[in-house]
Amino acid sequence: MGNLSVVVRQLRTERERAQKEVLRIDAALLALGNPSINGSKRGRHSMSAAARRKISLAQKARWAKQKAKPRRTMSAA
Repeated sequence: MGNLSVVVRQLRTERERAQKEVLRIDAALLALGNPSINGSKRGRHSMSAAARRKISLAQKARWAKQKAKPRRTMSAA
């Protein structure tokens, strides 16, 4: 059982070291500023009204095509 206590102690010290490292990384991120928190729009694309209309009409056409298909019915036989 002596080996087990040594392993547990080593794991605890490793956990403490890792926690300190995470705190340092968090502090660095906070100092640099997080673009998603600052409201940066980098990477976002806006779509023109014409493009939105084109997509809307295409989707409505797909819906109409789906509704236009005849429904299958069971025969009396």
